[in-house]
Amino acid sequence: MPNLPVIAITMGDPCGIGPEIIIKALQRPEIVALCVPVVIGDRLALERAVAVCASSQKIQEIITVEDARKAEKQCIPLLALSRLTEADITYGAPSVAAGDAVYRYICHAAHLCLDGHVSAMVTAPISKEAMHQAGHDYPGHTELLAALCGTDDFVMMLAGDLLRVSLVTIHEALADVPRLITFEQVLKTIRITAEGVSRLTGKKAPKLAVLALNPHCGEAGKFGMEETEFIEPAVEAARREGYTVEGPLSADTLFHFAQQGGYDGVVAMYHDQGLIPLKMLHFDDGVNITLGLPIVRTSVDHGTAYNLAGTGKASEKSLLAAIRMAAGMAG
Repeated sequence: MPNLPVIAITMGDPCGIGPEIIIKALQRPEIVALCVPVVIGDRLALERAVAVCASSQKIQEIITVEDARKAEKQCIPLLALSRLTEADITYGAPSVAAGDAVYRYICHAAHLCLDGHVSAMVTAPISKEAMHQAGHDYPGHTELLAALCGTDDFVMMLAGDLLRVSLVTIHEALADVPRLITFEQVLKTIRITAEGVSRLTGKKAPKLAVLALNPHCGEAGKFGMEETEFIEPAVEAARREGYTVEGPLSADTLFHFAQQGGYDGVVAMYHDQGLIPLKMLHFDDGVNITLGLPIVRTSVDHGTAYNLAGTGKASEKSLLAAIRMAAGMAG
């Protein structure tokens, strides 16, 4: 295992399905063959997930990342950053203690990446509400990681085998989206998306589609001016820079052609515009990737699924895809 990349896997909210999907993913032989996993989380939560999933795996606490390479067979290396109680991790009931622990898991994994101790990080789902109640006011993983890495040039992308979608705006109220659509923001998203898709696909000049904000691309201003004032000029500027990009295009028809392979990536203007069709196609195997960071970070494309927590029924497919993608990008 000396040449395999070490990948930090943050547990996510221990009151949700994160610990269970980690247990289920790490008992798969193909994952052990791809990387050396290091779980960052809580022992009690992980041991409870072992029991729920009826797994034969054991938890092996480690002190340093390098200890993970020496972990015994059928053991999951754990960097235990919290000592939560049963009251802190009631299924489906996010707590302040768990929210604070989740924040520390993410920060630690990011610093391990930045310091070169691990090759990539993969994140299980979190409760933003619990993290906020613990005093850590970030809209989500993506914005927190950007702050930890000291960059404003980041893009959230969700990807599957058929479709890759990045977002110009991420976790914003719909009423705020139009004022956030600017020439600079659209052009920056196109640049970062093209570079990220190139890395994912191996294509030097991936073909991107850029969506309109308004129905029918604004109908020449009848439904809004964002297309003519900001989006179209940004697309033209990207073309002048050498990117292969088309737009603005109507979201109601574009995804039909994108899922047939007509485009290597799609730039959407806001969260639901891009992620509803993505999750229709890749609900189980979609991967959330943060592009533009100096580290490799992938994640599941779903939430904490409190209704499934403790049942052992949650699917690990998205986490498996996230770990595979992180290992590939790290390589």
